[in-house]
Amino acid sequence: MRILGLDYGDRRIGVALSDAFGWTAQGLEMIENGSEEAVLRRISELVEQNGVQTIVVGLPKNMNGTIGPRGEICMAFADKLRETLSVPVDLWDERLTTVAATRALLEADVSRRKRKQVVDKMAAALLLQNYLDARGK
Repeated sequence: MRILGLDYGDRRIGVALSDAFGWTAQGLEMIENGSEEAVLRRISELVEQNGVQTIVVGLPKNMNGTIGPRGEICMAFADKLRETLSVPVDLWDERLTTVAATRALLEADVSRRKRKQVVDKMAAALLLQNYLDARGK
């Protein structure tokens, strides 16, 4: 059962994919967040190519657990995916995944330019792995 994880951002959407057993998450790619039509088309292609059965969209909550403007944008994006695709779409609390991804890349001494290329993909992998771990318990 493959699951697709999406870390939605203004400029880029990080994409991660689980293994066939739904145990581990791997960063897959970044989608430039340009036209909504192009983004939805690419996600649809990924769903079809990889036999995805569920999509998980990161829901950035405030530190006190409330949902702010950024979270509302992600919820609207998840609704659009539900309307467009024929797979379930879950929302998952993704607080601090981008911070954790950036910190890990800094600790690995990855250059600023390379960090920019992979941080969104890595954040998507972290949020998807958190989701998979919670489901397994």
